[in-house]
Amino acid sequence: MNRRDSLKALAVGTVSVGTLLSSCDKKEGKDSVAAGKKGAYGRTPEEQLNDEKLMAEKFFTAAEFSTITILADIIIPKDDTSGSASDAKVADFIEFIVKDQPDLQLPLRGGLRWLDVKSLKLFKKAFSDATAEQRIQLVDLIAYPEKALPENAAGVSFFDTMRGLTATGFFTSKIGMEDLGYKGNQPNAWDGVPDDVLKQFGLEYDAKTLEQCLKAEDRGKIMTWDS
Repeated sequence: MNRRDSLKALAVGTVSVGTLLSSCDKKEGKDSVAAGKKGAYGRTPEEQLNDEKLMAEKFFTAAEFSTITILADIIIPKDDTSGSASDAKVADFIEFIVKDQPDLQLPLRGGLRWLDVKSLKLFKKAFSDATAEQRIQLVDLIAYPEKALPENAAGVSFFDTMRGLTATGFFTSKIGMEDLGYKGNQPNAWDGVPDDVLKQFGLEYDAKTLEQCLKAEDRGKIMTWDS
């Protein structure tokens, strides 16, 4: 199982259902607020006002946001079949979530600080200023709990939180849903009760029904929102 497959399993198996369901509506930043104003994703008026309030606020600094974006792309990089975490605006999702769930603010801000301090000790530069190779070297110290040194326990806890949020944000985005192969409910054309069933009950369609309701050109057509 490769890393992306492992994160798919994390997203659909171990991330809390509540987080998944709530994040589905909040993953696209400003677009979600616009959708909320139109009532497109089922928010109550109170929830819409709360969403707008949270979107108007800013928690992470520009430097912190940049580090989150870099780290999220390390966790879910672009591959041959799908985009990266930044393509799915995962950093925007995390920015929203920490405002919606304030108990995440201290662990994430503290973790970002830990990451920069560790990077300064190792490379004499902040994590965002390190080379790609140096970043991976540091991440390798905290990405595998069973191998991590006790001195890196705080970093392990932070990375575990980031990994879960990144997987949730990505796999509840449009890009992530496509990567999962999730189709959802797709309306289809109904071509009527099968002939053998009709005959079993001594029934048949009249000419008008066949002409108006069961047009041949509509049979088997899969309808999508942009059809």
